Amino acid sequence: MIKSEKEWFASWFDSPFYHILYKDRDYTEAQHFMDNLTNYLNIPEGGNILDLACGKGRHSIYLNTLGYNVTGIDLSQNSIAHAKQFENDTLHFNVHDMSTPYNAKFDAVFNLFTSFGYFDKEEDNLNTIKAIKTEINQSGFAVIDFMNSEYVIDNLVAEDVKIVDGIAFTQKRRVEDGYIIKDITFTADNKDYSFQERVRGFTLADFEALFNKAGVYLLDIFGNYKLQKFHAKQSERLIMIFK
Repeated sequence: MIKSEKEWFASWFDSPFYHILYKDRDYTEAQHFMDNLTNYLNIPEGGNILDLACGKGRHSIYLNTLGYNVTGIDLSQNSIAHAKQFENDTLHFNVHDMSTPYNAKFDAVFNLFTSFGYFDKEEDNLNTIKAIKTEINQSGFAVIDFMNSEYVIDNLVAEDVKIVDGIAFTQKRRVEDGYIIKDITFTADNKDYSFQERVRGFTLADFEALFNKAGVYLLDIFGNYKLQKFHAKQSERLIMIFK
């Protein structure tokens, strides 16, 4: 059993098993999303983008190929160490806590693939929005791409087993105290492991309250990576553009 004094996301996201479990994520879909988003926002050629909670940098790397100057930050030292192999003059990665301001200004700040709502302390969610506010320049935009919690809860699969690279990951899901929780257990190399993911089930109304407290303005809402209209009961994503 792995035990850690760190918050769950600091240990789980730093684990090699996290990347094994989620190795089949759709990179083509992610790239189309970046195409749609940058075109919609009309980010200037050579513009500066901050990718908050960038993981191993899949979005950052692709955005850089589109001609943008990209900085990716993440709390996971292992993820950033991996991403740094792709650095160049216009692509940089750093270990940083997104709830504290990054000392630079950007044309766009992206927080993608439900990389929000992990904090145990409520103020850290608000602090993240406030940090984003300081990071966008006068004409810049910010984007949070979150799960549509209402849709996820309505369609929650209580338990399943996913086999990846010969490892059988048992995943049990539940809703508790406003959090969507996934318990992940598996055996690898004759050792038993147990991890937990806890994401606050923020709704659009919850985000609107955070935006109001932080003094930012919600401009657009979309329900999928094609940037189609958001429907509370049907959309899989909650994509919010603000400044």
